[in-house]
Amino acid sequence: MGKSYVIKAKGASYKGHITSIINHSIIFTFNRLQQTQEEHFRNSRGYRSGTRYAFQRDFKKHGAIPLSTYLKTYKVGDIVDIKANGSIQKGMPHKYYHGKTGIVYNITRSSVGVIVNKIVGHRYLEKRVNLRVEHVKHSKCRQEFLDRVKSNNAKRAEAKANGTPVQLKRQPVKPREARVVATVGNVPQTLAPVAYETFI
Repeated sequence: MGKSYVIKAKGASYKGHITSIINHSIIFTFNRLQQTQEEHFRNSRGYRSGTRYAFQRDFKKHGAIPLSTYLKTYKVGDIVDIKANGSIQKGMPHKYYHGKTGIVYNITRSSVGVIVNKIVGHRYLEKRVNLRVEHVKHSKCRQEFLDRVKSNNAKRAEAKANGTPVQLKRQPVKPREARVVATVGNVPQTLAPVAYETFI
């Protein structure tokens, strides 16, 4: 049994054992150390956390950036796709905007300003981000529509010249037409799976 001491506090005397005091201090220190380790080893939520594969270069696309990247012309109102280039840290988008599509609203010497719709709660917010030209490229999401406009104009002009009606709207895919399979010279055959063979 350990040595006893008398501890006076606020005029009252409390008698305790030095061993119990040491045990309490050890338990407190251990709990504090465990709490510190949990705080230290928890999952990181840094600015670029989870971008190990998102920001990596494409397969066989490492090395110097092609000059065509810098020779593209961007105008206000152009639709662009945001794709971060991991080798250029300046003017890099946040990981949320990686893969998003936006509209150019501002142009500077080496960057473009893009408006991107971001879902925040129950609404969309127009976020304005400034990105270097290495991280954007022209989007092809509208090209199919533009091609269809040209083809429709050509069909309309041809129909007007011939005086025939024309259908310009896209129609859903119809089911296959009915067909008859003749059995003349085409005897039905019974199919069965091939028997299992071992080559050991």
